[in-house]
Amino acid sequence: MKALRMMFLALAIMMASAVSAQTVYNSSGSSCGKIESNGTIRNSSGSSVGRFDSDGTIRNSSGSSIGKIDRDGTIRNSSGSSIGKVESDGTVRNSSGSSIGKVESDGTVRNSSGSSIGKAAGIPREWVAAYFFFFPFY
Repeated sequence: MKALRMMFLALAIMMASAVSAQTVYNSSGSSCGKIESNGTIRNSSGSSVGRFDSDGTIRNSSGSSIGKIDRDGTIRNSSGSSIGKVESDGTVRNSSGSSIGKVESDGTVRNSSGSSIGKAAGIPREWVAAYFFFFPFY
């Protein structure tokens, strides 16, 4: 049984490392960058412009922390103050609790009026919300 668990763990690690970068699209459907499975954020030219660390830290191109995503979806600035939150249904709220948009399950990003402002499928909703609403890397 232990050998079977180890085999499944090794397979999961291999599959996770094989996942490629996901393209991020703007409102007109053009690529505006990529977010790699390791959290690296690239602009449309392929240059690294930031990173999402596994502990929730958001970094700029020079590696400085510019914010953090908490486990509950709260997004904080570099001072630790809450600047928004992503709810479990994808609703994105600002620091005063007003809805400013939504990241749908298929990766479509909508503003508060319901208009599509982009798409980023296969990327955690919190990363997508941080990318489009709070720390625009594009």
